[in-house]
Amino acid sequence: MIGTKLACRDRKGTSRKGKSCFIKSVMHGECNGCSLQMDEVLASVAEKIKNFAVIYVVDITEVPEFNTMYELYDPSTVMFFFRNKHIMIDLGTGNNNKINWALKDKQDFIDIVETVYRGARKGRGLVIAPKDYSTKYRY
Repeated sequence: MIGTKLACRDRKGTSRKGKSCFIKSVMHGECNGCSLQMDEVLASVAEKIKNFAVIYVVDITEVPEFNTMYELYDPSTVMFFFRNKHIMIDLGTGNNNKINWALKDKQDFIDIVETVYRGARKGRGLVIAPKDYSTKYRY
């Protein structure tokens, strides 16, 4: 589903108050292994997280002001919003605004979404991830 509206709304256009929504942004025409892998994770967890989160896929070529505001340059990015407010997450990588790599483990992603939802409901704008991803590329 590709949309240009960034508000948390369901298919009928009604507001999804009380639910966290996150947006997976994709660059138009860009398709790589990272993006496809993240798509698989998102599709597989969508049913499990439907009670507290909604997934939106946005083609960032259609919303250029959003690109400059959040510095979206990667082929695939996941961002979190709660009641139209951007929720940052400290993953230990230094970039608290977004996830710009593919998570391979479905349970890791579910845990991140749960953490964002719980923190956002308490009014926090920055939550700490349950796992540290700073050593992701360590060999």
